[in-house]
Amino acid sequence: MPDNDLKQLSKFLSYILRHNPGALALDMDPQGWVRVESILAKAEAPVTRHQIEEVVRTSSKQRFSFSPDGLKIRANQGHSFAVDLGLTPCRPPATLFHGTAERALPAILSEGLKPMQRQHVHLSPDAATARTVGMRHGKPVILSVDAERMAAEGHVFFLSENGVWLCSAVPAQYLMH
Repeated sequence: MPDNDLKQLSKFLSYILRHNPGALALDMDPQGWVRVESILAKAEAPVTRHQIEEVVRTSSKQRFSFSPDGLKIRANQGHSFAVDLGLTPCRPPATLFHGTAERALPAILSEGLKPMQRQHVHLSPDAATARTVGMRHGKPVILSVDAERMAAEGHVFFLSENGVWLCSAVPAQYLMH
């Protein structure tokens, strides 16, 4: 399958698994799992199981996972509605990073990081990954997050299956620019 087709399929899967399973009238369980066969049966454009497996296998962002039995698929994070991913709170590294667009910096430094239309704020384990994320939104700015202090002061962190750190919000006092 050409890379452009895989990219389009990845965007489609992101849309239905992270934002709108109702677009295909999919039955999603509380943990975000959807039967692969349902997607194959209800997708408007023809898609095969092999193509979905290729997206899951080759995606550099590792946005999706199959259930252990391989019958279901879900997004690893990034949902715009409540999903129980079954993640266990864990201690983050001392510093995490967030990539954003330069134009968002004044509001972020004033108000902190908020999940906006997502369930969680997404944080990267390194500045390079955060820069890649920030570049998607414009001229990138990388913020350091004092995750160690946040955790010590009671903020809860989760580590998604694809290595993205998640938390409910990052108050401005924990941000370093």
